[in-house]
Amino acid sequence: MEVVISSVLGLLFGGVGIFFFKKFQDDAQKKSAKVEAERILNRAKSESAKIDKDSKNKAKDFETRARKNVEQEIQKQKSTLKNKEGQLERKLKEMDDQLKSKLDENDRFVQGLKDREEKIAIAETRVNDLEKKAELSTQELKQKLESVSSMSTEEAKRELIQAVEEEAKLAAAKKISEIEAEADKEADKKAKRILAIALSRFAGEFTSERTVSVLTLPSDEMKGKIIGREGRNIRTLEALCGVDLIVDDTPEAVVISGFDPVRRELAKRTVEKLMEDGRVHPARIEEVVEKMRAELNKNLKDEGEKVCVELGIPNLHNEIQKALGGLKYRHSHLQNALNHSIEVAHLAGIMAAEMGANVKLARRAGLLHDIGKAVDHTVEGNHAIVGAEFAKKYGETEAVCHAIRAHHDDEKPNSVIASIVQAANILSNSRPGARRPGMDNYINRLQDLESIGNSFDGVLKTFAVQAGKEVRVIVEASKVTDDQSQMLARDIARKIEREMPNSGAIKVAVLRETRSVEMAR
Repeated sequence: MEVVISSVLGLLFGGVGIFFFKKFQDDAQKKSAKVEAERILNRAKSESAKIDKDSKNKAKDFETRARKNVEQEIQKQKSTLKNKEGQLERKLKEMDDQLKSKLDENDRFVQGLKDREEKIAIAETRVNDLEKKAELSTQELKQKLESVSSMSTEEAKRELIQAVEEEAKLAAAKKISEIEAEADKEADKKAKRILAIALSRFAGEFTSERTVSVLTLPSDEMKGKIIGREGRNIRTLEALCGVDLIVDDTPEAVVISGFDPVRRELAKRTVEKLMEDGRVHPARIEEVVEKMRAELNKNLKDEGEKVCVELGIPNLHNEIQKALGGLKYRHSHLQNALNHSIEVAHLAGIMAAEMGANVKLARRAGLLHDIGKAVDHTVEGNHAIVGAEFAKKYGETEAVCHAIRAHHDDEKPNSVIASIVQAANILSNSRPGARRPGMDNYINRLQDLESIGNSFDGVLKTFAVQAGKEVRVIVEASKVTDDQSQMLARDIARKIEREMPNSGAIKVAVLRETRSVEMAR
């Protein structure tokens, strides 16, 4: 028991001792911690005071520098303002000087005007005085003249005016004659020059279109027969028919070239007959040419007789009838010469009937007005003069010959028949559709349409189709959209209207497509 009590007491005293030891140790730690905290607090206070002092010093330095910079900027602005004020003062001074000089100049100008007004007033006064003196002198001279000439002023005026008028009329008549002579001379020169220029520019297209005939062959083997051994057959044909035969690489065709359409027709009929027969040699060619010439002459005469019967024109010489038949193969601006002559005869007859003139004579003169075009080209002169001489040679009256000469103003018309024939000729030529442009003009028109389409960006190719009534434009799909293609069609149509105003209605179609192509192998 004592042992237990002793153990308990020992444990009790040991626990109390440990308690007091721990308490002592905690108090010591608290005291050291308090000391350390005071030390840290003091150090923080000292650092804070130092930082505060440094910040105040820095703020003071910054304030000093800022004030210095502001003062420098203010000084700079003041200097700039001072310079501008100086410039403004100089400009104001210059403007004041200019204004002063302008005012001085204006004063001088006003003073000059006043001086001029005074001089003008003085001059007007002098002029008035002189006019009064002149009127007095004129009155005195009139009185003296009337007393000397025993004529009044009005009578003298009338005689003077009459004399001046007569002199002016004589001078005017003389001048008119000189002007007319000079005008005729200059007109003849200019007309020849214009014709020469026109021929030089149009000769190639006109000649190729009007002086050749194309003969179709059944096969190219006929070309060898036409040429013959060493060219004997073709030379014989050319010599007998008076034309040139062109045998080139054109398949199954021979070109007959010559200025005389009747000779070309003779050559064409001869070659066709030789192709039918198949025998081609110089002797056979001579035989066929003579036969075809007789047949052609008969056809020409028959054609002339037919026209005379149609128009009721009797007693026309055989040679004139034959020449009329030859007009069937001649054209002027694609207007058949014979049909034109018949038309002029009908028109002349109608106008003569309306005017009460000789209808038969008018028809006769109208039919024969272009007979000179059928006369061989070896006869010199224009067709009107040549035709009149030809008609006179075969018994036509002077009235008919005069109408032939006058229908193109080669001679002034001095009869009603001549004037009627001239008017009928103009009516026939001017009728819409009577004379049409040649193939070259047609081709040029198509080329112009295509060039207008090709002038726009994005266009690949332009085609004029339907005889120039439609233009198809193919565009690049990558450059022209669908909306742009509509605007492009409109722009092309407007350009055609501007550059070709008389071309009629033309449809413009813009074609745009996208193609994707790939090869399968």
